[in-house]
Amino acid sequence: MAEHGAVSSALLRMSGAWPLSAAAREFAAAGVRVFPCVAFGKRPATGHGFHDATTDLDQIEAWWRQSPGANIGVPTGAASGAVVVDVDVHGPVDGRAGFGRAARAGLVDGWELLVRTPTGGMHAYYPATPGTEQRSWQAGPAGIDFRGDGGYIVVPPSTRAIQGATVGYQVEQVNTGPASTLDAQRLRDFLDPRPAPSRPASGGVDRDVDVCRLAAWVAARGEGERNRGLFWAACRLAEDGLPASDALDVLTAAAGHAGLGDREIATTVRSAYRTVHPATARRGASSPVRGYSPLASDSWFNRDPARPSAGPSKVRGL
Repeated sequence: MAEHGAVSSALLRMSGAWPLSAAAREFAAAGVRVFPCVAFGKRPATGHGFHDATTDLDQIEAWWRQSPGANIGVPTGAASGAVVVDVDVHGPVDGRAGFGRAARAGLVDGWELLVRTPTGGMHAYYPATPGTEQRSWQAGPAGIDFRGDGGYIVVPPSTRAIQGATVGYQVEQVNTGPASTLDAQRLRDFLDPRPAPSRPASGGVDRDVDVCRLAAWVAARGEGERNRGLFWAACRLAEDGLPASDALDVLTAAAGHAGLGDREIATTVRSAYRTVHPATARRGASSPVRGYSPLASDSWFNRDPARPSAGPSKVRGL
């Protein structure tokens, strides 16, 4: 059998009959940091969540002595050497279709293990890419999340309470061939393409460049990715030199359709513009990008969100 990473190798030495405390110690002995999650759930049971993960056996024994039924959490990414593609099956969203499309495109080959989750979904384990940060992300419409740096997973033999029944996480398939790292960004772009405004060849600001596509993309964001999607879109508009007032006009309706409130939208767009133009925002000086003024934009963002703008949007085609 091909050599697997520490997380997968530890899982292959266990069975569903192992006590959770023994499994937690086995992970720690393999050099995998663990932390407790609430019994039959996924929420961390410590104050700092996966940041509290450790291989200290005394601490681990104390945690599981206090709560023998605590599920086992493992941080993903560089912290454990493993990243996971989380395929969700919730209501009308079935991530198995998206995973299948990605498999046919050759984007998800090389997994080490496939673990069935209590809700009928799947965790595909991959080795983390050495020396490369791979941040966690969500592709809500596709029903697939990526658990990398800044994330965690609940691992077997943990269990969940599903509709009154106790259901466990179980290893379903083992890759006996060579494992390979995952190009997480390429997978995300495949599952949830993000439109980018094109830059006008003249160097000027083209008010018609893909703004409608960006707004439609923001409007389609689901819960858990709405604010991040709005921030990303606002950064693209800031980079293209669209005035902050126009960006807020364009994105307020779209983000509101996705479920965000006016004040949250204004805060996020303002943060995006300050991120793209940090130096000018600090100095309060004129922006090198035509049409952008930090002082003017701040006054725009601070307006009463319940009041309409003074005039129609200056973005043509909306």
